[in-house]
Amino acid sequence: MTKFNCDMTHQLAVFSPQPTVTFDSFSQSDENTFWYASDLAMMLGYNDMQAILKAINRAHSVCFQLDIPITENFIQTASHNCDNDIKLTRFACYLTVMNGNISNPRVAAAQAYFAKLAEEINATFRDADDVNRVFLRGDITDREKTLNHLAHRHGVEEYGLFQNAGYRGLYNMNINKLKNYKGVGDLKGSLLDFMNPVELAANTFRITQTEEKIRNQNIHGQKPLERAAEEVGRSVRNVMIQTSGTLPEDLKLSDEKINKVRTGIKQTKRALEKHDKNLNKDK
Repeated sequence: MTKFNCDMTHQLAVFSPQPTVTFDSFSQSDENTFWYASDLAMMLGYNDMQAILKAINRAHSVCFQLDIPITENFIQTASHNCDNDIKLTRFACYLTVMNGNISNPRVAAAQAYFAKLAEEINATFRDADDVNRVFLRGDITDREKTLNHLAHRHGVEEYGLFQNAGYRGLYNMNINKLKNYKGVGDLKGSLLDFMNPVELAANTFRITQTEEKIRNQNIHGQKPLERAAEEVGRSVRNVMIQTSGTLPEDLKLSDEKINKVRTGIKQTKRALEKHDKNLNKDK
């Protein structure tokens, strides 16, 4: 994570119910319209850069999942606040805000700002849950690859059986039965592509904890590793039931496959870029 030494001594009223300044009034221009990350951090009420850097790092991951060049939207530079700041495109600001903490009132207001802007320019708008789905789905793909390599090194020859054991522990049924239970029995692809953020996060935790159990206990062999995956899945299941009272298998799937959500975010990017080009023409 990049370290910043920034002057964050003043706070801005942007995104408050009666703002004294606007988001666009803090835009900068070279060949393109941009915002400094340090300014966006102050607009969101942060006292330092650490909170916004967490959101920016997640935004980077979303760009990677969408094959969108990170360096074209997040550009390292010096600014009036920081020796080491970041120039953000409007799309980068959007992704950063959507990856922010919704419990922060200014983040919530900023998300509402982008929703309203999308409506005004007749653009496709994808909310924080959609952006979070893309982040989590990509994260699971990476973590599954790591677990796959580890499992094979420890003696798994039938990865499908090992993977199914984890699902069986979490959902108390095999993956094929789970698809039928959720009403998508004819689904050929991955059920993960239709899961909401809560269910994706649960599976991320299941995968990471399975890897930790295998490493810490040095488990080897197909059957022992299947038992380990099922035990971890069952532990995550118990925590979810104790926390929310909802069975994991009863979590509602999204109506949209993750690929459609990714396409929608790319459409949002194009619309925001077109919006800024039109603004620059009018100046």
